[in-house]
Amino acid sequence: AATAVQPLAQSFDEVVARRVAFLTRYQNAGYAARYEKLVRRVEAAERGTAGGSKKLAEAVARSLFKLMAYKDEYEVARLYTDGTFLKRIRAQFDGDYALNFHLAPPLTAERDARTGHLKKRTYGPSMLRVFGVLAKLKFLRGTHLDIFGYNEERRTERRLITDYERLVEEILSGLSPANHATAIALAQIPERIRGYGHIKQANLVAAKASEATLLQQFRSPPASTPAIAAE
Repeated sequence: AATAVQPLAQSFDEVVARRVAFLTRYQNAGYAARYEKLVRRVEAAERGTAGGSKKLAEAVARSLFKLMAYKDEYEVARLYTDGTFLKRIRAQFDGDYALNFHLAPPLTAERDARTGHLKKRTYGPSMLRVFGVLAKLKFLRGTHLDIFGYNEERRTERRLITDYERLVEEILSGLSPANHATAIALAQIPERIRGYGHIKQANLVAAKASEATLLQQFRSPPASTPAIAAE
């Protein structure tokens, strides 16, 4: 008989716990705590403003995780060398085989003169050793010694995290029943920033335009109908 597949945990606390565990592997416990602390603050603020709703907290939990877990060179290296990738390959292939990786390292890749995009090159199985070293250097991520971090795309990814944290701080300071729905829409903005390279950049521009409009609405929610003063 087939073994029943256990459903993934669905409660808010369990989802947050999984993401905290992932971010700990991605960077470290401090990085994960930074995520959880802000999510829990939103959860508490929403509880005091919107009763039993968790929609804002859920939106922040998704969006902040998406931004903080951006896939850079260190993360690619970690995913290739944590054992999961090779286990999957061995399960699919028997006999002799060779691994080749099609990559466009930002520090060495040439740009296509027509499209402006980085050209991918083929690297052999020795790249796994390079990935192994690189994965151990993840502690350099975001520091002055992070040679990949000076790339414009990486700087943008880090800036998006701090921009979003500032946005959430403003939401926390001004959240009310009148602008709760707008706050949720604001918190969901990062979900629109999809893709890579020029596609991601175009989506980012559109997302920021929507954010500016929603932020204005959040700051100036519709006024409630004033009570008529007694004569």
